[in-house]
Amino acid sequence: MVYQIYPRSFADSDGDGMGDLSGITSRLSHLVDLGVDALWLSPFFRSPQKDGGYDVADYCDVDPLFGTLADCDALMARAHELGLKVIVDLVPNHTSDEHAWFRAALASAPGSPERARYIFREPDAAAPGVPPNNWLSVFGGSAWAKHPDDPHGEWYFHLFDASQPDLDWRNPEVADMFDDVLRFWLERGVDGFRVDVAHGLFKADGMPDQVMSDGGELTSEPSDMVRRGLTEAPMWDQPEVHEVYRRWRKILESYTAESGVERMMVAEAMPLTAAGMARYVRADEFQQAFNFAFQWADWGAPQFRRVISETMEALRTIGSPPTWVLDNHDQPRHVTRYGGGPLGLARARAATLLMLALPGSAYLYQGEELGLPEAEVAPEFRQDPRTDRVGRDGCRVPIPWSGSASPYGFGPEGSTPWLPQPEDWAPLTVEAESGVEGSTLELYRSALAARRSLSGDDVELLDAPYEVVAVRRGEVEIWLNAGAEPVPLPEGSVILSSEPLADVLPPDACAWLRVQSRASL
Repeated sequence: MVYQIYPRSFADSDGDGMGDLSGITSRLSHLVDLGVDALWLSPFFRSPQKDGGYDVADYCDVDPLFGTLADCDALMARAHELGLKVIVDLVPNHTSDEHAWFRAALASAPGSPERARYIFREPDAAAPGVPPNNWLSVFGGSAWAKHPDDPHGEWYFHLFDASQPDLDWRNPEVADMFDDVLRFWLERGVDGFRVDVAHGLFKADGMPDQVMSDGGELTSEPSDMVRRGLTEAPMWDQPEVHEVYRRWRKILESYTAESGVERMMVAEAMPLTAAGMARYVRADEFQQAFNFAFQWADWGAPQFRRVISETMEALRTIGSPPTWVLDNHDQPRHVTRYGGGPLGLARARAATLLMLALPGSAYLYQGEELGLPEAEVAPEFRQDPRTDRVGRDGCRVPIPWSGSASPYGFGPEGSTPWLPQPEDWAPLTVEAESGVEGSTLELYRSALAARRSLSGDDVELLDAPYEVVAVRRGEVEIWLNAGAEPVPLPEGSVILSSEPLADVLPPDACAWLRVQSRASL
């Protein structure tokens, strides 16, 4: 069980409205009470914060916004005292345009070694305003820009925001630098790395235009940029990325051998299929990769059955444990995705119980254990650099700990969080839900405790009505009703349920049962 912390929004120790490392340290007991094994910290490195820290200016220092290296050391020491592993976010695809390397590139001539660390291209003399190819940024618009501080007016490539120039991983200097970054944090005691955009480091040789085989219009939507087809997405999932991760795995294993403490990596990779995901978790690469198919699945039994089946089948052949996730810092919260209000909350609780019953690792995002919905952030407060849609601020609003009004214990009384919190979150605080039977927090605590008693590394999908997911894991059956009518349950003792049960499983609910005999379906 891994718990993701978005440092800006977890806990503010000094009242400046921004979460920080000392705040996280002060709240680690919540993670212990919840029952997780590890915490994953989104970036806290030195950064101009144009993309919430995913624009890194110095990979080996803490941004003053979050504290100091000493604060980081104290956090890791306290986490380890409490039995929690610490995973840090690594961003190898791009840097900030304020990174020392990029500033040196801008100060150097075209063709220089400094520019060779990034992807620069000279303008076409016949069409100086036309980008070198038709690739689009995930954040909207062309993936090429000219930096205002570049006296030579060259194009540079950025898969994300224009303030995040992509590194050229075909340059060996880049690989050497990240070897040093890994070692820096491993020496400080981190237990692993979550690797951002793990499928994006290399671009197809020659960077050819992207062509849609169906003749459709090219957009920067994930359906075009990620999911279309590898032959149509020359900026993603190139085979050379795997050599990088084999190299990193050797570094991690050297620290594991020296210390006796296992070090790990988990990939944020988005290949098209479960089989594609399996390539990242071969024995000499990542130990885990995020299973976004589960998060992206719409509410419904057929969708959940398909994802579970394909995931387990793809990973079975290579022996890697699956991962499951419903929320993170980039997606609307699943309470809202599943319909919002009481309906969305009931479905979110049910989907969570299904996820937590499955073998492998589950990743939780801060606040989902409280049943938080996506917050509505007024345009004047939004800070996400994405321009092609509403953005990701709604899932990044600081979480509520206590009290009846903002800042809800996120920071000292009277402080103003960096994003405004909804006025109706008082019933959703940790304080309000703790010890309350039936609360979402207590459901998570119970589920994480009960999960440890489940056995078996595989699952069997059982015959069930069309709108029902029925799974057997060891001696336990997990039933989720995504339909509109109650369904009968097999005879057995109920271990856990997302909603109160009578003799049937109500709509939008999930139950774990220890079954003595199967009822006829």
